[in-house]
Amino acid sequence: MTQEPTPIAYTGLATGTPVQASDGSEFGTVQAVLDVPDLDVFDGIVVLTDAGSTFVDADQVETITTAYVRCKLTPDEARALPEPEAAPTYSVDAHEDIGNSLGDRFRRMFGRGNWKREQ
Repeated sequence: MTQEPTPIAYTGLATGTPVQASDGSEFGTVQAVLDVPDLDVFDGIVVLTDAGSTFVDADQVETITTAYVRCKLTPDEARALPEPEAAPTYSVDAHEDIGNSLGDRFRRMFGRGNWKREQ
C-alpha cells in the first residue's frame, strides 16, 4: 500500500519540491515561496523550469504536500506561465570598486560606486 503525501502549509514548502500540472506531469521545481508576511497571506511560488523561472499565482495552486505541489494548470498552461515580477535588485563587484584617489574613496563612502542593476 502506497502512502499518500501529507498536505502541508505553504510555510513548510521546501525549495526543490517538484511542481506538477493538473494531470500529474512535473514541469519544474519550487525556487521560492512568495507571501505577504505582514498579512500572513500566500502569494504564489516561483518555479524553476527548463525554460527559466516562472510565476504560479496562489489561485493556481491546488495542493501543497510534502512530496509535490500540484497546480490547477494544464501542461500547456504551465508552459505559458509568465516570468516572476519583482523589485530591481542590485549587486556590486568588489574587484571593480578599487582605487586609492580621494574621488574613489568618496564614491565608495557616499555613492553607489560601480553597482549594477541585475536584469
